[in-house]
Amino acid sequence: MITAIKGKISSISQTAVTIEVNGLSYEILTPLSVLQRIGENQDSDGNIRLITYHYYQMTPSSGVPVLVGFINAIERDFFLEFIKVSGIGPRAAAKALNKAIGEIAQAIDRGDTKYLKGLPGIGEQKAREIVAKLQGKMAKFTLMRDRVAPLPSMESRDIEEEALHILLQLQYTKAEAQELIRQALERSPQLNSAEELLNKIYKQKRV
Repeated sequence: MITAIKGKISSISQTAVTIEVNGLSYEILTPLSVLQRIGENQDSDGNIRLITYHYYQMTPSSGVPVLVGFINAIERDFFLEFIKVSGIGPRAAAKALNKAIGEIAQAIDRGDTKYLKGLPGIGEQKAREIVAKLQGKMAKFTLMRDRVAPLPSMESRDIEEEALHILLQLQYTKAEAQELIRQALERSPQLNSAEELLNKIYKQKRV
């Protein structure tokens, strides 16, 4: 099932975002390449809209519904192509897409297995299978102009953890603190200390 969902972010992590819609919370599995650009689909009321792919993760006794979110239908279409490769399920695909989809598509198109091996969970054999299955089918995806920032260094993550710890002591909920940190880093990704990060959060709350 493929649809769209629109609401306010209540929490965000490195792998998923939770969106509230009419009092209901939906946890949406989100590739890093999407998560870093999620603000692109925010309207004037602060609502985020994601195109979603809905599937059931089967267990021996039942099926667990899972949503995977994207900025637009083209990203979703690439995802649907990617999971056609044998052995790459939706969760593995969402984890692997930590770089710009346009760049990944270009690597597939030129048969660059070295680049593809750099994606989380993709080894030599799987990279070859991706090229064999998808090369020659990437034309529209190679034209995408999405950009993904490099993964934060350990030092950057330490800064975020320190700022989160302080905000929690100041009686913010974890979801509120994470959202404030995300907004500050989105506006100023080169902050070098927790103090700078907290100053940025203070300034953005005054706006």
